Amino acid sequence: MRLAPGILRAALAQAAILAGMGAAHAQELNLYTSREPGLVEPLLKAFTETTGIKVNTVFLKDGLAERVASEGESSPADLLMAVDAGNLADLVDKGLTQPVESDVLTSAIPENLRDPGNQWFALSMRARVVYAANDLDIDSITYEDLADPEWKGRICIRSGQHPYNTALFSAFMTHHDAAATEEWLTGLKANLARKAGGGDRDGAKDIGGGICDIAIANSYYVGLMQSGKGGDEQKAWGEAIKVILPTFEDGGTHVNISGAAVAKHAPNRNEAVQLLEYLVSDEAQKIYAEANYEYPVKSGAPIDPIIASFGELKVDPVPLTEIVKNRKEASELVDRVGFDH
Repeated sequence: MRLAPGILRAALAQAAILAGMGAAHAQELNLYTSREPGLVEPLLKAFTETTGIKVNTVFLKDGLAERVASEGESSPADLLMAVDAGNLADLVDKGLTQPVESDVLTSAIPENLRDPGNQWFALSMRARVVYAANDLDIDSITYEDLADPEWKGRICIRSGQHPYNTALFSAFMTHHDAAATEEWLTGLKANLARKAGGGDRDGAKDIGGGICDIAIANSYYVGLMQSGKGGDEQKAWGEAIKVILPTFEDGGTHVNISGAAVAKHAPNRNEAVQLLEYLVSDEAQKIYAEANYEYPVKSGAPIDPIIASFGELKVDPVPLTEIVKNRKEASELVDRVGFDH
C-alpha cells in the first residue's frame, strides 16, 4: 500500500527527528570520577574538542562504588574513574564493570597495569619513592633497606593505614611472605624519626627541618612542590630534597595508578570506550604529565622534566591485581606491629 504524500512526508520528518535525537544522545557520555575535577577537566576538554563528544562529569570524593550499585540497571554512569588499583578492583568485585576488548588499550597499557579480564585499565602512574636530604650521600636504595638499623630514627612516613602505604606493603608481600613483611614493618617502624602521620609533602618539609633524613612518598608531589604550584613554602620543601627510585631486591619500583572502567550498564558504551582509548593517546598522556606530574602508562609518552630528572623508572612487574589481593592482610599487619602508634 502506498502512503499519501502528506503522510509520507510526516513519517520522514518524524524519522529525521528521531535520528537527530539519537545522534545527540550518542554525542555525550557520563563520567563518574573520584579524581579531583581540576585534574580531569583538561583531559575532558581536549577529548571533546577532538571528538565532539560532550562529557557530563559527576565528582564523587567517596562512595563511587556505592553510588553506582545503588543506581542499579538504571544508572546513567558510562565510565568510572578512580585512583588506586584497589578501588578499581573493588568495582570489578562488586559486578559494576564490563570487559572492553580494544587493541588500542591493550597495545598501549602494559599487561601488569590492567585487569586480566580487561575490566579496568591504568591511565597514569605515580611511583612510591624515597625523598632524601640533598646532602645525604646516597643515590640508590631498596625497599628492603628501609628496615635496616642504619636508618634508626631517620625516616618519615605518613600513616601506615593510608592507601598509598597499604599498597606498598601489599606489594612487599608479593615479593616476600607475610611473616617477612611483618618483620620488615617492625624494623621500618623502629626507624621512624617521628610518629607515622601527616601527608607525603610533610616528609619533604620535615627533611628540610632536620627531623628526618629520608621519607617515603609519592613521586608527583615533588613536581607540585618544585614547580611552585603549591606556593613558595612548598617550593622550598621541594628544593630541600632529591628523589631516589627504590626497587625491590628482586623487582622494580612500586607504582600505583589512576584508571577507569566502563560501567556494567553504560547507556553510552561506545562513547565511553572512545574516551578510554583517547586517554592513552599521546596527547592525553602528555596532559596527564603536565597537569599532575604523573608518569604515563604508554611507553614513549612525554614525562615532565622534573619527574624525568629522577632517572629511568623501572616499574615493578608484579601485576597490580596480585598486589591488591594482599590489602586486607597488609592492613592487619600495620595494626599488629602498632605502626601508627
